Amino acid sequence: MSTLFTHVTALLMDDDFTTLRDGYVAVEGTSISHVGTDRPQGAFDQVIDCAGKVMMPGFVNTHTHIPMTLMRGYGGGHNLQDWLNQYIFPAEAKLDDRAVAAGTGLGLAEMIASGVTCIADMYMHTPVIARQVLDAGISANLSCGGVYFGPPEDFSPDTCADCRNQRELTENWHGAGDGQILVDASIHAEYTSSAPLWQWMADYAREHGLGMHVHISETRSEHEQCLARHGKTPIQTLDQYGVWDVRAIAAHCVYTTPEDWAVMAEKGVSCVHNPYSNLKLGSGVAPVPAMLAAGVNVALGTDGMSSHNSADLFDDMKLAAILHNGVACDPMAMTARKALELATVNGARALGRNTGRIAPGAAADLILVDFEAPNLIPCHDEAENLVFSAHGSNVVMNMARGKVIYQNGDFLTLDLERIKDEVRRYALPLLFGRGNA
Repeated sequence: MSTLFTHVTALLMDDDFTTLRDGYVAVEGTSISHVGTDRPQGAFDQVIDCAGKVMMPGFVNTHTHIPMTLMRGYGGGHNLQDWLNQYIFPAEAKLDDRAVAAGTGLGLAEMIASGVTCIADMYMHTPVIARQVLDAGISANLSCGGVYFGPPEDFSPDTCADCRNQRELTENWHGAGDGQILVDASIHAEYTSSAPLWQWMADYAREHGLGMHVHISETRSEHEQCLARHGKTPIQTLDQYGVWDVRAIAAHCVYTTPEDWAVMAEKGVSCVHNPYSNLKLGSGVAPVPAMLAAGVNVALGTDGMSSHNSADLFDDMKLAAILHNGVACDPMAMTARKALELATVNGARALGRNTGRIAPGAAADLILVDFEAPNLIPCHDEAENLVFSAHGSNVVMNMARGKVIYQNGDFLTLDLERIKDEVRRYALPLLFGRGNA
């Protein structure tokens, strides 16, 4: 399939932060083949006129728990540990494959409609999520969130459920869809596991060429309790076991230290900033400008819809900018350019993906934003409007891997009515009782 976009205004997200004006972008198969002001030669299967719209790379949402869409807003008003133990864990214990499929479908629809083309998801029932993602058309780095609560001396990868899950997920899904799905190794967090699992996951990731996905220093209590147990921070503790010796993402990083950032910069560990979730749960504010200054790659994530209530990455991009500008009392602490980089090129780097930019050879992950919408008029600067004015509802086209999967409100790979019916008639009654359908 080939596509030619004409009359393109596009943020290319290159090193010069170039804005292409009245140009052409061509797509062949799953990749971008041409970007410029000259029309490429040849015929195309479809031509899309971009007049009145702005093109940008699709968003990379680098930390999600998609099936938790079913728990949107559930148990609000509690700190992380009370919220998890009193509300989330009891609801999750009722999940089955069918409910996970319904929640995943609903979450994917919300993300696709608001411009996401690539995600990193950590959750259980991971093969079910993989099947939904493959059908939806976006790319995903998937992990199961390894936990181990048993005595360290009793650990065995043959009896640890998440070691088995990791093996099966890797063997069955890594590279599926011609690389559409990549499998990462994962440790849910330092406080939900122990050294034998850390060592096994680190070794497995290195031996199989996988990335790593871990929750890190999300709350003050998590961070301080790790210091009390090990005399080191979570980043430093896991570093002793080789966890960071592969491409890795560390979600949250709210209480990380300059010493942690030095480890992260040296090992190439990316921080995933989740500003909305961290603020809603009262966890705190990650020191993102300082991390960037220390050489840490920082990407952006929504976290689960249970703690965020929304999958609209435009919200997080805007919040990341205004939050850090306000905290620092510096309007340049997080510029529009930096915020856009968090949501695109930095996310691609974190996940080892050739996306997040508009250039020949890059994945054809492209979105169009309607700049004729009232909230985007006038436009003195496209980047300023995208970061501080746009909403996910302004997205009018989502192309993932060279295929248009959403256009003008229509989902082209998902049956939204069937998904909503499954959520209402099956998943919600299963988790919350018949009165919640």
